[in-house]
Amino acid sequence: MAADFHLPENPDYTLRDSARDSVRFAHRCLEPADGGRWRAISSFVDTEGRPQAWHDFGTLEGPGWAANALGGAHLLYIWGGYDHCHILQQVALGLLDHVLEDGYLQSDGFIWGYRDTATRARRLNFKHNDDWFCPGSMARIALQMLWFADCLPVADGRRQRLLESAAATAAWLDANVALVDGWYPRRCTPSGQPYPFAAEGGDDPIFTRSGDGLHIPWLIAELTARDLWTRDTAPARSALDQAMARGGIYGSVNHDTYDLDENVAHAIAFRTFRAAGAVFDTDRYRAFAYTALEGLDRFKMCEDRNGVATRGLLYMEDSWDTAYLWENAEAAIAYLDAYDDSGEGQYLCWGVTILRAIARHHYGTLGFLTEGVDWNNHVGREHHIDGSEFGAIRYTEPLLNNLHHIEPIIRCLVMREICD
Repeated sequence: MAADFHLPENPDYTLRDSARDSVRFAHRCLEPADGGRWRAISSFVDTEGRPQAWHDFGTLEGPGWAANALGGAHLLYIWGGYDHCHILQQVALGLLDHVLEDGYLQSDGFIWGYRDTATRARRLNFKHNDDWFCPGSMARIALQMLWFADCLPVADGRRQRLLESAAATAAWLDANVALVDGWYPRRCTPSGQPYPFAAEGGDDPIFTRSGDGLHIPWLIAELTARDLWTRDTAPARSALDQAMARGGIYGSVNHDTYDLDENVAHAIAFRTFRAAGAVFDTDRYRAFAYTALEGLDRFKMCEDRNGVATRGLLYMEDSWDTAYLWENAEAAIAYLDAYDDSGEGQYLCWGVTILRAIARHHYGTLGFLTEGVDWNNHVGREHHIDGSEFGAIRYTEPLLNNLHHIEPIIRCLVMREICD
């Protein structure tokens, strides 16, 4: 596997080219908002950047899961800094201000994930209702606050607000979300009570086994590292111990799939346990992080399948085997973290391979990067580029799937510059 999972660089279309195209497309999918702010026109668009209102994501925007306004703003900001594009950084700050100022953040730390662009109503979930939210995904938004704050000058007032908001969100989750069978419920009611149902109705088969819950102890570890967590860390450490006792909790992080072993859950588990090991000074957490990372091996595709460029990508899960690109980018980040941590070159090779494989899937003239590569026709040819039976999907989430590879690309480019 180690020798086969490799993709050489394409000198005619480099990682830098891929990043610039994705940023160009994401920028195109933003629109001005009140007060000099910016927002996404949609969380689901086609190759021309046109909103797809038929899809659940099509009339949603905001910081929630697939909409990813805060995460997207952070990525646009750091690319603007790397590529010396200060205008882009100002746009990114305008998108950040939209999240900070336009009603998504409550003073008690609770976060509304979405705004419906058709009705302008705030919503808690991608099904356009307020019955439930995902606490793990709320924790991820708070993590994005910390990561964005790390990039801002101390004199920028947004920095302190982001730090305080992240701490408030973690405190809300800690006070209101109770563990079920030793783990975080996948969904909760607005008050934090367990909501054991699937997004589409009926019982959720992985209600207590979703890897999305990993974001909560990860957030507490990151706050602790910054001296921003004043509450007891024992509940978070107990949850991590429970995950280890179960051999890992890798159920679907994505809100609309229900598999017990999803690729991105392994990447998130590695990053969570690595952070927890460093902060809580626990060697067994760090060791378990690498056990979680090994779980990515079975998802690796070492060849092009059904005439589709899949070599170097990871398929998502057995029940939905499309190779979605935000999950692949998260795996690339995990491998780069593992390289930084261990110095083992194979991790760097695997991370770069994934990024090169992602770069093969831009389409059209505007920089569009597909949301996923449907090499096994899971979603249907009518949703593929050019109507091919097997191929890339002709839609994307402009601030998530289209953009999530930016951070690991910057890290690779900086490493190359240092080495040169």
